[in-house]
Amino acid sequence: MKRIIIPTIALYIILLLGCVSCGFAPGSYPYAERYEICCSESVLIDAVEKFKRDNPEYVVPLQAQLKDGRSNENDHWCHVYFYYKKDNEIVYAWIRKSDDRTTILAFVSINNGLTLGNWKDINHGYSNEENTLQKEKFERLILSEIKKQIH
Repeated sequence: MKRIIIPTIALYIILLLGCVSCGFAPGSYPYAERYEICCSESVLIDAVEKFKRDNPEYVVPLQAQLKDGRSNENDHWCHVYFYYKKDNEIVYAWIRKSDDRTTILAFVSINNGLTLGNWKDINHGYSNEENTLQKEKFERLILSEIKKQIH
């Protein structure tokens, strides 16, 4: 009888843990859309800064109190923010070195309006159709222009 009960209990525990863990995504920024760029991290950061100098309409208004950069010296990510003035949306992205030749630019989320707290994660907070539209908009308006600064 013990031979059946112990494996059955173990199986139920494993299944329960498996079901519970389905609600948790691994790592920081698990839903971010990642773009691998063939350049160093410093070159990509410079390209973002130049893009914003050349296109000030994409700079987040000061009232939002969001600053680009690392939050402290131990931060792995260089946080960057863009603004879609027409849609009154703030775009959050980060930059992180992948290896000596590539860097990741990740599109993380969008805040509706200049009052913070209305964030929706890309690849998680939108319907499939809206998510696709948001990624296409980011790629067209921001990513492609930043890449032009590099190549």
